Amino acid sequence: MDARDQPIRANIAAPLRSATHHVLTDKQLNEAVVITRSSPGPVGLYVVSVGYFVAGIPGAIAGWLAMVTPAGLIIPRVHLVGRRMEHPRVRSVLQTVVIASAGLLLAAAIPLARDGLTDPVTIVIAVVSLALLFATKLDTLWIILGAAMTSLTTSAIGAVPLLH
Repeated sequence: MDARDQPIRANIAAPLRSATHHVLTDKQLNEAVVITRSSPGPVGLYVVSVGYFVAGIPGAIAGWLAMVTPAGLIIPRVHLVGRRMEHPRVRSVLQTVVIASAGLLLAAAIPLARDGLTDPVTIVIAVVSLALLFATKLDTLWIILGAAMTSLTTSAIGAVPLLH
């Protein structure tokens, strides 16, 4: 048996079965991720493939429900909150959600920055982009396009290799 076929304790399938059981092989998990990345749609769609590998059609349905239920529950609440936006408790809850989201984004951005800021050019691009973002009302699209053009230009003149 190949090492990729060894059963793993898949934490991503924990809602379907206990994490202490051998639920999925490495090969099946890789296939689920490849299926998701090669098809259009949300990145979390691999949950449907994992559900299928674990429990067939019922597992795929459970995975799909796990993926769409939160949004299905939130949409009616957003409509309800929209009418009561001025209520102090609603404003407090929304401010808390915004702060928590910003914290999660920052926690995800730090490892990405550590991996992506590998040379002086990318560091300068990041610093200038942040300064433009905070100091001006320039649309984010223009900042991203400017950063991309700067990176491509420095690569074209040979200052920095395009792929490290």
